[in-house]
Amino acid sequence: MAGTKRILFFAEAVTLAHVARPIALASALDPARYECAIACDPRYARFLSPGNWRNIEIHSISSQQFLQALATGRPHHDYEVLSGYMREDLAVIRDYQPDLVVGDFRLSLAVSARVAGVPYAAISNAYWSPYFAGLRLPVPVLPLTRWLPIPLAQTLFTAAKPLAMRRHCAGINRLRRENGLHPVGGDLQRAYTDADYNLYPDVPQLFPMHDLPSSHSFIGPVLWSPHDAVPSWWDELRPDPPLIYLTLGSSGQASLLQLALDALADLPVQIIASTAGGPMPARIPRNARVTDYLPGTEAASRSALMVCNAGSLSCQQALAAGVPILGIAINIDQFLNMAAIADAGAGLLLRADRISSNRIHLAARQILSNESFARGAKQLREALNRSGPAGARFEAMIPGLLHDWSTGARSRTLN
Repeated sequence: MAGTKRILFFAEAVTLAHVARPIALASALDPARYECAIACDPRYARFLSPGNWRNIEIHSISSQQFLQALATGRPHHDYEVLSGYMREDLAVIRDYQPDLVVGDFRLSLAVSARVAGVPYAAISNAYWSPYFAGLRLPVPVLPLTRWLPIPLAQTLFTAAKPLAMRRHCAGINRLRRENGLHPVGGDLQRAYTDADYNLYPDVPQLFPMHDLPSSHSFIGPVLWSPHDAVPSWWDELRPDPPLIYLTLGSSGQASLLQLALDALADLPVQIIASTAGGPMPARIPRNARVTDYLPGTEAASRSALMVCNAGSLSCQQALAAGVPILGIAINIDQFLNMAAIADAGAGLLLRADRISSNRIHLAARQILSNESFARGAKQLREALNRSGPAGARFEAMIPGLLHDWSTGARSRTLN
């Protein structure tokens, strides 16, 4: 299409959130000005059409492989994975000839986009920014946390962190050296955010920054829901009793969904639950309705409480509706995200390795009976509203990003 710019999105399909954000941003772009393509593993093909973009198949490691690596503390993207990704990235870039590459957790793009000589914008949550003023890595759910007291596990985790981070960065460092780029050492924040431009799908009220450079920008929460996820019983939901939206996301655990359903069964509430493509629970309480996917934004807006895996995509749907959150966290991302929300008074954080039906029950009752959590969520809703639609902010940024790149205003590599 004459006069349009080509935007190529790469979605790393290890969780649905990394696919949803490229879909939402691509959907927001004016097709008269921008021609888009989304490169994604076909496992999420149902969500990629219809759309005003070209779909390109690429490979991502399986969600199971990714989550198992997180659960055991192993690197999830080693050299073999990243070098294979890079070959695929370069083939797609050569074929599509984009003006701008946008990646969501496609870590290989820090090298492949530079080799291809195209500008690269990374979608990264603000808590991974090197400029985040409050980063303190919490010990995630690991084998050692299941049998050690958490304070002791945290001490051991903090002591082992430098060695562990170097191990996690070994693959990307080898790939960088082979292609003439300086390694990132053991800096996982830099490995996650090394790009020509960084787009933070968050609000600065939750994640304050220090000395943030102009190449790093908050675009606000990127809200997305499946277009085909309205169940047959949707219009049968009643306005009373209050509704709890239960979704543990694509990075939750199936056993936690059953535990949460059991925990909420005796509360005077209605429960709507999403398996996020996982197995259906063996027992469904009388006050619950369960399906594979739900329209998350709409489900949150009808609810008095969201119970989720503390991931950013689900939490932002709740906060956009001014709904408090009970977050059950497993990995570091979830702990970092939910800790900020809990500190703002908009919810409670539970550890998945210390979870029980009784703890979920009591925490849900506490949030529903204490109006301060709803007030905290509504205050964050105001912050989200002030940030405006992320897609519009991203589209407004593109001309400046391309101008900076074309005029050589920024270095082509980050030393």
